[in-house]
Amino acid sequence: MLTAVDHVQLAAPPGTEDALRAYYVDVLGMTEIPKPPVLAARGGCWFAAGAVQLHLGTEQDFRPAKKAHPGLRVRDIEAYADRLAAHGAQVTWDDNLPGHRRFYSEDPVGNRLEFLEPLRGRD
Repeated sequence: MLTAVDHVQLAAPPGTEDALRAYYVDVLGMTEIPKPPVLAARGGCWFAAGAVQLHLGTEQDFRPAKKAHPGLRVRDIEAYADRLAAHGAQVTWDDNLPGHRRFYSEDPVGNRLEFLEPLRGRD
Protein backbone atom coordinates (compact mmCIF):
# COMPACT_ATOMS: atom_id res chain seq x y z
CA MET A 1 0.00 0.00 0.00
CA LEU A 2 1.15 3.54 -0.69
CA THR A 3 1.72 5.53 2.49
CA ALA A 4 3.24 8.85 1.36
CA VAL A 5 5.07 10.61 -1.43
CA ASP A 6 8.77 10.27 -0.63
CA HIS A 7 9.98 12.98 -3.02
CA VAL A 8 9.30 14.70 -6.31
CA GLN A 9 11.99 14.85 -8.98
CA LEU A 10 12.29 17.71 -11.43
CA ALA A 11 14.80 18.06 -14.24
CA ALA A 12 17.30 20.83 -14.92
CA PRO A 13 20.00 21.46 -17.50
CA PRO A 14 23.55 20.42 -16.57
CA GLY A 15 25.56 23.15 -14.89
CA THR A 16 22.63 24.96 -13.25
CA GLU A 17 23.16 23.64 -9.73
CA ASP A 18 24.32 27.00 -8.33
CA ALA A 19 21.21 28.78 -9.65
CA LEU A 20 19.03 26.00 -8.26
CA ARG A 21 20.71 26.23 -4.85
CA ALA A 22 20.21 30.01 -4.77
CA TYR A 23 16.52 29.61 -5.58
CA TYR A 24 15.53 26.58 -3.53
CA VAL A 25 17.57 27.59 -0.45
CA ASP A 26 17.58 31.40 -0.48
CA VAL A 27 14.17 32.06 -2.06
CA LEU A 28 12.05 29.07 -1.02
CA GLY A 29 13.80 28.54 2.34
CA MET A 30 14.59 24.86 1.80
CA THR A 31 17.76 23.10 2.98
CA GLU A 32 20.08 21.29 0.60
CA ILE A 33 20.49 17.65 1.58
CA PRO A 34 23.45 15.53 0.45
CA LYS A 35 22.99 13.10 -2.38
CA PRO A 36 24.53 9.64 -2.02
CA PRO A 37 28.01 9.72 -3.64
CA VAL A 38 27.07 7.46 -6.55
CA LEU A 39 24.13 9.75 -7.39
CA ALA A 40 26.05 12.98 -6.71
CA ALA A 41 28.39 12.07 -9.55
CA ARG A 42 25.44 12.50 -11.94
CA GLY A 43 24.97 16.17 -11.01
CA GLY A 44 21.86 17.86 -9.71
CA CYS A 45 20.93 18.61 -6.11
CA TRP A 46 18.35 17.66 -3.50
CA PHE A 47 16.39 19.91 -1.15
CA ALA A 48 14.11 19.42 1.86
CA ALA A 49 11.73 21.42 4.05
CA GLY A 50 10.24 19.30 6.81
CA ALA A 51 8.93 16.09 5.21
CA VAL A 52 8.94 17.64 1.71
CA GLN A 53 11.81 16.68 -0.61
CA LEU A 54 12.48 17.97 -4.10
CA HIS A 55 15.19 16.32 -6.17
CA LEU A 56 16.61 18.18 -9.16
CA GLY A 57 18.38 15.91 -11.63
CA THR A 58 20.28 17.03 -14.69
CA GLU A 59 19.07 16.17 -18.16
CA GLN A 60 21.03 16.80 -21.38
CA ASP A 61 17.96 17.53 -23.53
CA PHE A 62 16.21 19.46 -20.76
CA ARG A 63 12.79 21.01 -21.33
CA PRO A 64 11.11 22.69 -18.35
CA ALA A 65 7.91 21.21 -16.98
CA LYS A 66 5.27 23.79 -17.92
CA LYS A 67 2.17 21.76 -17.00
CA ALA A 68 3.40 18.99 -14.68
CA HIS A 69 4.38 20.38 -11.28
CA PRO A 70 4.65 19.67 -7.57
CA GLY A 71 1.96 21.22 -5.38
CA LEU A 72 3.69 22.61 -2.30
CA ARG A 73 1.57 23.44 0.74
CA VAL A 74 2.64 26.57 2.61
CA ARG A 75 1.64 28.53 5.72
CA ASP A 76 0.83 32.24 5.40
CA ILE A 77 0.60 32.14 1.61
CA GLU A 78 0.40 35.93 1.22
CA ALA A 79 3.73 36.41 3.03
CA TYR A 80 5.26 33.52 1.08
CA ALA A 81 4.16 35.05 -2.23
CA ASP A 82 5.64 38.38 -1.11
CA ARG A 83 8.91 36.60 -0.30
CA LEU A 84 9.13 35.12 -3.79
CA ALA A 85 8.22 38.41 -5.46
CA ALA A 86 10.85 40.25 -3.39
CA HIS A 87 13.43 37.86 -4.86
CA GLY A 88 12.25 38.61 -8.38
CA ALA A 89 10.18 35.44 -8.88
CA GLN A 90 6.93 35.76 -10.81
CA VAL A 91 3.81 35.04 -8.75
CA THR A 92 0.61 34.17 -10.65
CA TRP A 93 -2.46 33.82 -8.45
CA ASP A 94 -5.14 31.28 -9.38
CA ASP A 95 -8.56 31.10 -7.70
CA ASN A 96 -9.80 27.95 -9.45
CA LEU A 97 -9.26 25.44 -6.63
CA PRO A 98 -12.18 25.61 -4.18
CA GLY A 99 -11.20 25.80 -0.53
CA HIS A 100 -7.65 26.99 -1.23
CA ARG A 101 -5.55 30.05 -1.96
CA ARG A 102 -2.86 29.25 -4.48
CA PHE A 103 -0.35 30.69 -6.90
CA TYR A 104 2.10 29.43 -9.48
CA SER A 105 5.71 30.37 -10.01
CA GLU A 106 8.73 28.97 -11.85
CA ASP A 107 12.16 27.94 -10.68
CA PRO A 108 15.23 29.46 -12.40
CA VAL A 109 15.19 26.85 -15.17
CA GLY A 110 11.48 27.27 -15.94
CA ASN A 111 9.87 24.38 -14.04
CA ARG A 112 6.32 25.18 -12.88
CA LEU A 113 5.70 25.13 -9.11
CA GLU A 114 2.33 25.42 -7.36
CA PHE A 115 2.06 26.84 -3.85
CA LEU A 116 -1.20 26.39 -1.96
CA GLU A 117 -2.79 26.84 1.41
CA PRO A 118 -6.20 25.53 2.51
CA LEU A 119 -8.64 28.21 3.57
CA ARG A 120 -9.30 28.38 7.32
CA GLY A 121 -11.20 25.43 8.68
CA ARG A 122 -9.78 23.04 6.09
CA ASP A 123 -6.65 20.94 5.99
